[in-house]
Amino acid sequence: MMGYYIIAGLIFLVSMYVSNRLKSKFKKYSQVHLQNGMSGKEIAEKMLADNGITDVQVISTPGMLTDHYNPANKTVNLSEGVYLQRNAAAAAVAAHEVGHAVQHANAYSWLAMRSAIVPVVGVASKLSNFVIMAGLVMTAMNFMGALGDTVFLIGIMLFAATTAFAFITLPVEYDASSRALAWLQTNNMVTQQEYAGSKDALKWAARTYVVAALGSLATLLYFISVFLGRD
Repeated sequence: MMGYYIIAGLIFLVSMYVSNRLKSKFKKYSQVHLQNGMSGKEIAEKMLADNGITDVQVISTPGMLTDHYNPANKTVNLSEGVYLQRNAAAAAVAAHEVGHAVQHANAYSWLAMRSAIVPVVGVASKLSNFVIMAGLVMTAMNFMGALGDTVFLIGIMLFAATTAFAFITLPVEYDASSRALAWLQTNNMVTQQEYAGSKDALKWAARTYVVAALGSLATLLYFISVFLGRD
């Protein structure tokens, strides 16, 4: 199990670095105030209107960097630091979340695929590690013959579903950022300096998803190697 702890430790350190950089960038670009004076809420509502979307509501949600689009009830949820703020960071995040609403309205294939497997991944993420550890313990104790190997393999398959979800998320997030930045620039919503800040903030936000996907893949490959070399 030492290999697992080493991988988990490295993933944790990289995730912490990227997360701290994201928070730092968000704080930095929160100081770059928009010349147009629009809040995150107003940016989101205008982008929705410009894309002909009238059935999506922009609401405030508690916390920091808790922004998200909910396709189930068609709401763009903006954190307290974005909803009312009037800076480059708020503009970037608000436009990004509306980017997901635009994807939904246009039936973007990767978003549809991700939404379709959410129920499966929800179950898999809760059970995978428990099932894997149970299989490893059963195998180590030679409990009930090959049943331990079967349980271990089922756990790996469950974990593979969460890994697939992490990689499917990447094009969804990058596409939403591309839509956001294109709209901000094309519609002259931001100055050149504000645009540069928005782009940098979204770049670091995207890297959190990249780290999560690569970390999940590394862990999956480790479990597969253990399963193949268990004899």
